[in-house]
Amino acid sequence: MKDKLTKSVDYGRSLGAEYVEVRAQKLFKTLLTTKDGRVEGAKEGTESGAGVRALVNGAWGFVSLGKLDSKPLTEAVDDAVRLAKAASLRVKSPVKLAEVKTVEDRVVAKPRKKPQDVSMEEKIDNALAIDKTIFGVDCRIKSCTISYLDVTGTNYFVNSDGTCIEQDKLYVWSRILASARENSIFASAREEIGSTAGYEVFDTETPEKVGNMVANRVVEQLKAKTPKGGAFPAVIGPNVVGVFIHEAMGHLAEADLTLSGSVLCDKLGKQIASDAVTVYDDGTVEGALGSFRYDDEGVRAQKTPLIENGTLTGLMHNRETACKLNMEPTGNARAEDFRFEPIVRMRNTYLASGDRSFEELIEDVDFGYYLKSFRGGQANLDGTFQVGIQEAYEIVKGELGDAVRSASISGNTLETLRKVDAVGKDFELWPGRCGKGQTAFICDGGPHIRVGEVIIGGGA
Repeated sequence: MKDKLTKSVDYGRSLGAEYVEVRAQKLFKTLLTTKDGRVEGAKEGTESGAGVRALVNGAWGFVSLGKLDSKPLTEAVDDAVRLAKAASLRVKSPVKLAEVKTVEDRVVAKPRKKPQDVSMEEKIDNALAIDKTIFGVDCRIKSCTISYLDVTGTNYFVNSDGTCIEQDKLYVWSRILASARENSIFASAREEIGSTAGYEVFDTETPEKVGNMVANRVVEQLKAKTPKGGAFPAVIGPNVVGVFIHEAMGHLAEADLTLSGSVLCDKLGKQIASDAVTVYDDGTVEGALGSFRYDDEGVRAQKTPLIENGTLTGLMHNRETACKLNMEPTGNARAEDFRFEPIVRMRNTYLASGDRSFEELIEDVDFGYYLKSFRGGQANLDGTFQVGIQEAYEIVKGELGDAVRSASISGNTLETLRKVDAVGKDFELWPGRCGKGQTAFICDGGPHIRVGEVIIGGGA
């Protein structure tokens, strides 16, 4: 494979491209869906293909193909160079790439339980065991849908700089959705499981543990009340902290979006948050769903500081944005698969721990909310954000009070970060998927934090 890809890259250079890269993949996938105790779909199979990128006179050309034979690869290189030459006639801002060290490496995954060694029957049994646990908790639970995916195989990367990487790919992921109804009240809950370590993730995230957690979460909402709407202090759990940092902060710090006009575009080196806030995007966390050794431009993954003690100190880069801003690539170039061009994406994004216990975080809150688990979230380049909350509680005179349902938080990212007045000493990462034109597996999280004031969506 190395010789075949190297010849393709050399051929692209002979056609006049100043840079050429080929990303090839050989993958095995398992997909499984159950609903209400029944298997709705189960399939597995292999897929192979390659993505070819060529840079000519400051413009990209990209072609993907579903074969790894020499002739189709050569034709794809021809097409990529031709497309780049055509695009270069109208390019306004020529692309330049930051220099990086050339690498030759072989990265081997070493799971204790290889997903491909676990039978489809066992995977189905595990999903149905979660389903059975959920329905067994309460008769008011009306539905449960479980999705499961594993991906194993090998990525190959060769470029005209001399880098050649063979890297094992391994993802195990599952999502559980449940709903419940009592009279006119409808409630739903979700949870995700994910790892790059192997199928052994289910040794810890057992059907009983996961099923009971989701079931109790959805049932709790049936007796919960609607929160008061308005600005209140809040203690925010790691699950919500993660999605807030990912959606409201992380996307703004992806350098391609920063250059497109995000609210951070002129904030490097400036104080944008309270001194208590330190944020990283880290591709090196062992077993985390957003971890890998090399990104899809062959750049080594690293732990990238974004905010340090409230000051914006870094952004997430690919080679192109790093060159534009005269900074170093950070290993954040990611593509969903060979069909897509790599773009700047988050990996494991989190707020760093502080020194407060949970009790210390809530003890000074006269009335506010504890936001434990998120439902979904979104943010805009101007810094406004909204995060839905699926599990929350009142805080009354320093103690946890009644459960609330259908809550949300919203506001301006920078204003909210400046109001973080205390950070917990605990820490959790949560797996998930991020969409940005293409899907990427990620993790996000952090400790519990306290925000002096945030807008809570609820009743008047």
